Amino acid sequence: MAISQELLEILVCPACKEKLELLSGERGLKCTACRRVYPIRDEIPVMLIDEAKIEE
Repeated sequence: MAISQELLEILVCPACKEKLELLSGERGLKCTACRRVYPIRDEIPVMLIDEAKIEE
């Protein structure tokens, strides 16, 4: 089961409150502003700042 578009529309980055985008292959959710990537584990987004990695 994929992350639904409805869920993507309401989720925001916990750090800066900006929009998130789904990475290819559902590897994670990337913030469009601060570039943090939140992992997806067992089809559940892990929206913890400490779990995110900053992508360059």
